[in-house]
Amino acid sequence: MKKILIVLALSTTSPACVHAQERDSVKIKTLPDLRPGKKVTTERNNLKLNAQPQDIDKDSKLPENYQPDFAYGKQKNKNSILNFSASYSKFIIPAAMISYGITTRENKSLQTLDQNTHIKVSEHFDKPILIDDYFQYAPAVALYGLDLAGIKARRNIRDRTFIMATSYIIMGTTVRMMKDKIDVVRPDNSNSRSFPSGHTATAFVGAHILFREYKDTSPWIGASGYVIATATGALRVVNKKHWLSDVITGAGIGILSAEASYLLLPVFHNILGINSANKDLFIAPSIGMDHYGVGLAYTF
Repeated sequence: MKKILIVLALSTTSPACVHAQERDSVKIKTLPDLRPGKKVTTERNNLKLNAQPQDIDKDSKLPENYQPDFAYGKQKNKNSILNFSASYSKFIIPAAMISYGITTRENKSLQTLDQNTHIKVSEHFDKPILIDDYFQYAPAVALYGLDLAGIKARRNIRDRTFIMATSYIIMGTTVRMMKDKIDVVRPDNSNSRSFPSGHTATAFVGAHILFREYKDTSPWIGASGYVIATATGALRVVNKKHWLSDVITGAGIGILSAEASYLLLPVFHNILGINSANKDLFIAPSIGMDHYGVGLAYTF
């Protein structure tokens, strides 16, 4: 019995065990001395430069050349104008495209560029190519067709449908208001509702959403929507339905409308409690040649 007590006493008064790393490494972690009144201490001599902050007590003195790893390093300034992950930076390009079209209405040099482009195109294309009426919806159709083919998008079909429907409503309203307020005669002189291009805006709504949803899955899928949307805008010029500035502005409106819809998605979730149990929402967009709409069915 006495021998057992002696062994126990020795075990409680033994020094703390340390975990050594390499020969030139420093012993950082130690097991605490559990005797009453004893403070936990840690050896810190010659601290390694790659030591992590969680391994160091708050009273440790770091060397001047200490550089923490990426997780604890300097973060990028999210408000920097050169940082395209900032929220507002996504609006710079579409805003510039819309500004270009509006400036053209008062700038003689840009109007001359529109007219020269029209003349050059007319020299090479004397017959209309009418597939632009179908091309404008191709990116939106692909957004659902890829899902049916088993290629999953970033968001579920409910959220994608909300984004798509909201984007078309914003885009359609904007295009209609600008056509009513800004009278620009079409190149074929058919009417004065040339500015901006609704076909191009429709195509770029679908293209931008397709890009946002599939860019991580495949960059080729993301880029394909822009190719079709650009072809739609080019065909509008070829078919003498729009000036170059009309098409550029329409593309900007389409991209801007899609980005605005992504910003509205969290608000939509909060208002309708989409993430709550026993609640569901079905959205059915209605898109036609002369109208845009959406149908909603919400289960409480």
